[in-house]
Amino acid sequence: MVLNEVMQIESLKVFCDLAETKSFTRAAQINSVTQSAVSQTISVLERRFKTLLIERSKKNFRLTPEGEVFYDYSKRILQTCDALTSKLQEIDNIICGNIRVATIYSIGLHVLPPYVKKFLQCYPTVNVHVEYRRDNQVYENVLGNVVDLGLVAYPRRDPRLEVVPIRKDTLVVICHPKHPLARQKSVTVKMLRGQKFINFEADIPTRLALDKIFRQHRVTVEQVMQFDNIETVKRAVEIDSGLAIVPQETISVEVANQTLVAVPLEHGAYARTLGIIYKTDKVLSPAIKQFIALLKEPV
Repeated sequence: MVLNEVMQIESLKVFCDLAETKSFTRAAQINSVTQSAVSQTISVLERRFKTLLIERSKKNFRLTPEGEVFYDYSKRILQTCDALTSKLQEIDNIICGNIRVATIYSIGLHVLPPYVKKFLQCYPTVNVHVEYRRDNQVYENVLGNVVDLGLVAYPRRDPRLEVVPIRKDTLVVICHPKHPLARQKSVTVKMLRGQKFINFEADIPTRLALDKIFRQHRVTVEQVMQFDNIETVKRAVEIDSGLAIVPQETISVEVANQTLVAVPLEHGAYARTLGIIYKTDKVLSPAIKQFIALLKEPV
């Protein structure tokens, strides 16, 4: 069997990406090819091994039993190739290649930029591609091998994932400059009882953390609006629609421009944990290892 003729590594990667994303569109995007090229690659593999690898159904994507076996062995081959490439780069002290990152909006907009800038200054031959996603989509992208790393708040444990805590963001109360609480040096959770409150949607990790804090203090707020991202929450507070609790690092511009006031919450007693996630079987290239190491450092 001649590898170049019947089973190129690129073909195996396309097949594995398709198996993991269950989407011809996503597999095509990951590999920078057309959906037609993905279909042709699968057909070539099926003809070579004289067996069907995927079930042709418009309802659900599914591998055949032969496809499951093919995926298992293909994955091993790809991991071995990745490990070989990584080891050779380490021996030659080469830091290059691509890093694909999925991040929630607050980290991507307010935490990540200086790290990416510093990393690219140190390693200009590395291409860092960042995608902004909701929390659940970050996990899906990492587990589906769409990206190498995910950046999330309050990272949850999963046996399929490695979690690397990188920092904590202090939570603060934000309000309109003319709000009565704007004159306070700090506020307690109990002082928020009955206040109009701009919250995050129910499935957002920060919302779950805030709900827990309110339950612990037996405090009920008047939730007037709910949004899925910090930027919209800030805009609602700026027009004096209510208070909100957000990470301090996300409101530095608004505080400097005096469109928002940040009031410490119980003297900085509450913070959200930020973390990196990646698949447990992921082979980390030297570039990815250096990127993770940098994210763990203060900028």
